[in-house]
Amino acid sequence: MHISVSLRILGILLMLFSSAMLPPLVMALLADDATIPGFLSALGITFFSGVLMWLPVRNVRHDLRIRDGFLITSLFWTVLGLFGALPFALTESLNLTATEAVFESISGLTTTGATVIVGLDDLPRSILIYRQLLQWMGGIGIIVVAVAVLPMLGIGGMQLYKAETPGPSKDSKLTPRITETAKALFSVYLSLTVACAIAYYAVGMSGFDAIAHSLSTVAIGGFSTHDASMGYFDNEGILLVCSLFMCISAINFGLHFIAWRRRSLGVYNKDSETRFFLSVLSVCVVITCVFLIVSDTLEPEEGIIHGIFQAISITTTTGFATQNFALWPSFLPVMMLFFSFMGGCVGSTGGGIKAMRLMLIYKQGIRELKQLVHPHAVIPLKVGRRRVEATVVSAVWSFFAVYMSAFIIILLLLMATGLDFTTAFSAVAASLNNLGPGLGEVAANYSSINEVAKGLLCFTMLLGRLEVFTLLVLFTPMFWRI
Repeated sequence: MHISVSLRILGILLMLFSSAMLPPLVMALLADDATIPGFLSALGITFFSGVLMWLPVRNVRHDLRIRDGFLITSLFWTVLGLFGALPFALTESLNLTATEAVFESISGLTTTGATVIVGLDDLPRSILIYRQLLQWMGGIGIIVVAVAVLPMLGIGGMQLYKAETPGPSKDSKLTPRITETAKALFSVYLSLTVACAIAYYAVGMSGFDAIAHSLSTVAIGGFSTHDASMGYFDNEGILLVCSLFMCISAINFGLHFIAWRRRSLGVYNKDSETRFFLSVLSVCVVITCVFLIVSDTLEPEEGIIHGIFQAISITTTTGFATQNFALWPSFLPVMMLFFSFMGGCVGSTGGGIKAMRLMLIYKQGIRELKQLVHPHAVIPLKVGRRRVEATVVSAVWSFFAVYMSAFIIILLLLMATGLDFTTAFSAVAASLNNLGPGLGEVAANYSSINEVAKGLLCFTMLLGRLEVFTLLVLFTPMFWRI
């Protein structure tokens, strides 16, 4: 493992990240608002910290190993979360503590969408667009984006790409070179963002809101420029556009690239994970809509519109809201929270365990039932026409076990800080699945919970964004052995 190379890359990435503060700084200068000193200071501190990391080791050249990839990925998301908090911490009008500033930053970068800020409608546009940009960068995965640039600087990127996208995937390399893969994914991501912004504007959003919400919709983030989230607009067209792009963004971006290159939608129908994801999502939508209507919670037309939107928003781990769904009959909020454990597909911007893993667990369960009936039969586990190796199934079960173990431990720790069970349970689920809104005290925002709980949830959001193993492997003694 080469610490010097890790510092060199981390320095370069920090310098690149500082450019994310330029658009809000320009907006602040044009509006002449009170955020100018905060953004200027944050940009300077971030850029020169990157320079100080890079300068002493700028001439170091070593091939990256897989352990270096894990270290750089975990370090960068952690360090980026800290430096990304500077504009929030240095803007006095926000009145945020250091922990709250870091919470808001990490929530944005991990596309969780949980917030500690109240009064979004009254905030300067510079702060609002900065929050959205954090989610947009987090959505594509800052490391995956960076591997398109780093090879030009003499740094290989394949190890970083593997560390950023762990777990079962169909085709980790869509094009022959990792740089081209990153460019392809970024092109799809950017195109969807532009299309989403245009669609929002066409159905009634202002230009600023259309751009801001497109950044968080395609990122499956959930940050909004209004306290009432999507409910602020009271526009069915906006809800339908949002629902469509949430679904698109929760599907493997590799499939989007292949569909675009082949000019065919048939690839989606042929993909087992996509079919499984849409089937599970449809079940959640139908149950939600029917229960809202049958229980007289909403009128039939409202029940269908809000049911579809809210079920998609929670299941895909986006976290937008049209109403306070925590006030719906208790069965629905809890059910949707459990559906959020699936999240999106592998290779999407969604959080959660991922549809591919749950599909393999489901297929394995069906296989075991068949094996009980026919104990001597050889029943292979297949996804589509491809046989799944036993090592892959074992890895999926290991991931599921560690994921749930982390959930239980963090739940108990949060309850030890004084949170009630409903609040603690939903906060862990919302943070580990990168969802955002929860139940109880965290239904609207996270400002009322204690500082220790906020700190724990920052770690939980990072754990979920890096899919558990990437971060936890750093805590094993064998990782640090030479």
